[in-house]
Amino acid sequence: MQIFGNQPATGPAEPAATGHVKDSTDQSFMADVVEVSKQVPVLVDFWAPWCGPCRQLGPVIEKAVNAAGGKVKLVKINIDENPQVAGQLRIQSIPAVLAFVNGQPVDGFMGALPESQVTDFIKRISGEIDEAALDDVLARAEEALAQGDAGGAAQDFAAVLQAAPENTRALAGMARVFLSQGDREGAEGVLAQVPPAKAGDPAIAGVRAAMELASEGEDAGDPADARAALEKAGGKGAALRYDLARALIGAGDLEGAAAQLLDSIAEDREWNEGAARQLLLRVFDAAGQTSELTRAGRKRLSSILFS
Repeated sequence: MQIFGNQPATGPAEPAATGHVKDSTDQSFMADVVEVSKQVPVLVDFWAPWCGPCRQLGPVIEKAVNAAGGKVKLVKINIDENPQVAGQLRIQSIPAVLAFVNGQPVDGFMGALPESQVTDFIKRISGEIDEAALDDVLARAEEALAQGDAGGAAQDFAAVLQAAPENTRALAGMARVFLSQGDREGAEGVLAQVPPAKAGDPAIAGVRAAMELASEGEDAGDPADARAALEKAGGKGAALRYDLARALIGAGDLEGAAAQLLDSIAEDREWNEGAARQLLLRVFDAAGQTSELTRAGRKRLSSILFS
């Protein structure tokens, strides 16, 4: 991988292969990439003659694209001769490959990957993923989102949706990615793609519950203020913990909110006619009934209520 700069040329790179591979320019980018990607995914390989890893990747990606038999196209852009598009897309190191679908970049990678990884990338972009692989990708995406890696999660959810546009688990996951970034409008846009017959799917219902819960928590104030009030009271107070939980919900921290609500119930399960327990059950709905948060939370709730 090389950083852009004035480097001495080491001779011309191999010419682009025929068939599903072509060279392009800044001037023809719209026609060669954006428009074509509305019919078939297009990979754009940004390279330069002085870049050693680019010369390694070139034959590998060309071979893999041609082997795909038209499921994807490859467009090669020499950034020395055509810097405009690379600059607009903020390409800072090469080789860099971006995948365009429906006129938009949806995924990519940097560096000279081995042929097996390039082939897997092409299969993901073209939607050529079997059911078992879909489950693996979904599990990886959900784990990434749980760890705070919204970008990685979005890439995997998008890959699944490329292969299975009506997959409710992937649609729900992508909506949660938007919610994690505070983009309610984006989440609504994803949910609008859910087929009416699948609107009641538990994964979709969970996202809608999360959106409703987050809206109600928007007026709960700053979690830092609520936490300070709890600390000032010596870390005690079912009502103070409830207030902190609402603030955490408003901030999108369902795990933190569940922990505070469980502590509130443990301290005084009857406070305000069981308000903490009622809110906790809604948090479980929002997190998803099969989520680790819900499974662990229900186990602790049972321990509190029946011990």
